Amino acid sequence: MSPDTSTLAHLSAQARIGAYQRVRAASVAIAAPLSAEDSQVQSMPDASPVKWHLAHTTWFFETFILETFDDDYRAFDPAFKVLYNSYYNTVGDKHPRPERGLLSRPSLDEVRAYRTHVDTAMVALLGDPIIGAAVQQLLALGINHEQQHQELMLTDLKHMLSVNPLCPAYVAAPGPAARAASDVATGTTAVSAEWQSFTGGLVEIGHQGETFAFDNESPRHQVFLRPFQLARRLVSNRDYLAFIADGGYARHELWLSEGWDRVNHGGWRAPLYWRQADGDSGGWQEFTLHGLQALDLDAPASHVSFFEADAYARWADARLPTESEWEHAASEVCDAPPLQPRDSAALHPHAAGKEAGGLLQLYGTLWQWTASAYLGYPGFRTAEGAVGEYNGKFMCNQFVLRGSSLATPVGHARLTYRNFFQPEKRWQFTGIRLAR
Repeated sequence: MSPDTSTLAHLSAQARIGAYQRVRAASVAIAAPLSAEDSQVQSMPDASPVKWHLAHTTWFFETFILETFDDDYRAFDPAFKVLYNSYYNTVGDKHPRPERGLLSRPSLDEVRAYRTHVDTAMVALLGDPIIGAAVQQLLALGINHEQQHQELMLTDLKHMLSVNPLCPAYVAAPGPAARAASDVATGTTAVSAEWQSFTGGLVEIGHQGETFAFDNESPRHQVFLRPFQLARRLVSNRDYLAFIADGGYARHELWLSEGWDRVNHGGWRAPLYWRQADGDSGGWQEFTLHGLQALDLDAPASHVSFFEADAYARWADARLPTESEWEHAASEVCDAPPLQPRDSAALHPHAAGKEAGGLLQLYGTLWQWTASAYLGYPGFRTAEGAVGEYNGKFMCNQFVLRGSSLATPVGHARLTYRNFFQPEKRWQFTGIRLAR
């Protein structure tokens, strides 16, 4: 179970240490099936090597907590201040992001030793029963930051394995019995594309209260929504195949101008990890964290860009929801994501459940593109100092995604969470929910 970072200020020293250690152990567990060679590869500039993720999340605790609040702390290696700085200009120089895969030194063993060095100092600091509020706030931010990188570790290593012609699996696919048991537990089956109606009106959007949230989720504010409908489930692979068969990638009238350029310059003909099977059958396969698999027609279509989501919606005579519509609708049917551990069959999205009503696949399946540009809410102010660089400076040329994905650590998602990516990005676990 992921730590409840919303109440760190009220936890005992031992409980704070436990929360910290659990999130640190989760990162190590994600990397465990990988070799040192796997952990080194950077398959594209947007992705980072797993080894870098392990080091950067450690750098975060060292830089923002230990070097500020522990007078006795001594850095593991002063060179790491530059090597593992991501985008914090306030902190200083950074190693170029596209060249993270060139850092064959330090070795993976040295990065592990770095984690141990920082963990030892953090546990000692957190053992103080009267640590200040600033440390508690930064601890909560650091834990949530590492959870974000745990999701990136899975998406980045999936892309890394996908470009290998051997199509290697990250972990073996669950056997038929295990998959069947998982399907029974979640009630997965084919669900028709039904719609659920919402009256809208003057509603409140955004985070409020003392529980943890990133700064971009506030302030809470009012928005007016006209009556609308959301599709009960996400667009399935079967649905998306119909779009492809109807010339979806060849019809310029369905696409935004920049999206059409991406289709032509990038040779897009299907979602990122779809591959046409060899032989006479001509069927589709999909690269997954379990290796190359036959395309599950009832599973949601994943790894699509905003441009593809928007084009599909136009083809389906619908549209993408705004983030305000998504949040309001989710609050009406399910105000909090379920807190259940991820099982071995959940490294690839399943078909929707067979519940009689309500919106399905809101959380834990795929991030859902919205039509909303990623901007600050009314009254948003960027915090001072390096931590203020966390979100605000990225509020340009990006779109908001809502919900969470199967790669999101349990306990990390929430109703007001605002994920964001550039509209052409496809390597995240992203899907489509229609609105009208």
